[in-house]
Amino acid sequence: MTTEVTGVDRTEGLRHELYSYSGEAQFLDGALSFIDDALAADEVVLVSVPESKEQILRAELAGSDPRVVFMDASELGRNPARLIPAWQRWISERTGQGRPVRGIGETDWSGRGAAEIAELRYHEWLLNLAFTGSPAWWLLCPYDTDAIDPETMRTISECHPFVLESGVHRPYPDYVQAPFLWDDLDPVGEPFEEFLYGKGDLAAVRDRVSAFAMPYGLRGERRRETLVAVTEVAGNSIVHGGGRGTLRTWVQQGTLICEFHDDGVMADPMVGRRMPSFRPLSGRGMWLVHQLCDLVQIRSAQETGTTVRLHITLPPA
Repeated sequence: MTTEVTGVDRTEGLRHELYSYSGEAQFLDGALSFIDDALAADEVVLVSVPESKEQILRAELAGSDPRVVFMDASELGRNPARLIPAWQRWISERTGQGRPVRGIGETDWSGRGAAEIAELRYHEWLLNLAFTGSPAWWLLCPYDTDAIDPETMRTISECHPFVLESGVHRPYPDYVQAPFLWDDLDPVGEPFEEFLYGKGDLAAVRDRVSAFAMPYGLRGERRRETLVAVTEVAGNSIVHGGGRGTLRTWVQQGTLICEFHDDGVMADPMVGRRMPSFRPLSGRGMWLVHQLCDLVQIRSAQETGTTVRLHITLPPA
């Protein structure tokens, strides 16, 4: 099984390709043809898909070709910001073997709320930026049109420069090469607590968050991780955001939300989404925040300053 390829330049960077499908049969058609073409070219294929899709792919693949590597992304949790560092790690481990690399990456959409969907859309847009100048590799992104509403599907499709459609790999005419347009943050939940902090107030920030979350069962290691994350964000406000900021905390649908606002600007769209190097030690704070929180939303502009929302899933009541 082979597919036709048009408009391909694989000298460097990512070839980011959309594959929209409906039903298991169409998923298999696209994924298996992609894998077959890769193996015919002696390329490694890294497959990161939901467990149900992995099972049907394994059942269809004859034998266990070592060039097809299945990767479990469930350990990353539901925070899309962890996906780019994971792909960077997976790709760096394989490019050293001297073979070109392909990937199949599909996200589990079950139970996703509006905030997670907005971050997934940003993740797809950032992929084109994250791998500019990297070793050449090819990522196929299957999207189940039965599980995603049409408007979300349209906006995500626009983040892909290429498409697999009717057996043909080609440039995608609906790709939008423009600055990312954010969805507005949801309104602050009611009731909420507010605290204005400045230099010398990091301990008070931790105490406020701890006291607010304790009645909701946030204890032990999860509490300690949350306090590390809020310290990092509040510290950024004090050092880079004008020396002060505003903390708001509330609980919404089983999730603790800690919102920080200051007058600074985060100019780097990849902040917190790069795999940190060993040196220098600075610049790792927001990466650590993404590892510790279940979701992180960042909105930053010269006119409005920076808002960072940390989402921490609370234990069942």
